[in-house]
Amino acid sequence: MLLPATTIKLRRFRHATVAIGSLLLVAAAAPAIAAGCAFEPQGEGRVTEVIDARTLRLADGRDVSLAGIEPVAAEGAKTNRTSALSAIVAGRDVELRGEDDTPDRYGRQPAFVFPEGSDTPVQVALLVQGDALVAATVTDKDCASTLAAAELAARQAKRGIWADPAAIKNTESPGDILAGTGRFSVVEGKVLSVRQAGATTYLNFGRNWTRDFAVTIPKRMIPAYEAAGIALKSLENKKIRVRGWVEARGGPRIEALRVGQIELLGEN
Repeated sequence: MLLPATTIKLRRFRHATVAIGSLLLVAAAAPAIAAGCAFEPQGEGRVTEVIDARTLRLADGRDVSLAGIEPVAAEGAKTNRTSALSAIVAGRDVELRGEDDTPDRYGRQPAFVFPEGSDTPVQVALLVQGDALVAATVTDKDCASTLAAAELAARQAKRGIWADPAAIKNTESPGDILAGTGRFSVVEGKVLSVRQAGATTYLNFGRNWTRDFAVTIPKRMIPAYEAAGIALKSLENKKIRVRGWVEARGGPRIEALRVGQIELLGEN
């Protein structure tokens, strides 16, 4: 069925209004959010399909995965988060930039995606809206700071996922964390002890390893933490925020393979 020309124009206008509104929200959210992820160009194209909350398909057939963020894993939120991405990029010309354009195991090209005419990547827009979480995978300090500032702006304004008080899990409720097994989560709590067993260092948040939450850090990562000025033993009795994929190994676990996954909180 053909739609009247006026209907088509109205839909295009609404789509453009939402996209522009998203980018204006980024500009107004916080002065600290700037174009800090302007890596080398990796190509360009027109978005013909939004496959999921962080994957786009371009007209030339390439699939692009949004680097540096993880979709919000909330009950019933898949459609909403995909719609949030669609509102910004669907049908638009985009430029791809990034640290590395090597495809992932699914054949997707990781990139920071810039809508035509904008110096703000889509990732920042989604973070400011509370429709994504910082993945802590970006090694460039300026870009990592940009992403963190965008997430902080949403958290402070209680937008998107941050409107839910339970968005950050508490280590005193390991059952709530365990319910998110297989999901990317943000967890806060005070480190009770730091212990090494074999090639793994454990940040323990309770005394019962079969029930309580812990962060595991492989031995090969210790030099990276030390280079960043973090002595793991010094985290005892400190309150930290950790982000990563929740696993069930007795109690809930998050493996910290990157320094950016652990954040020392200001009230220490």
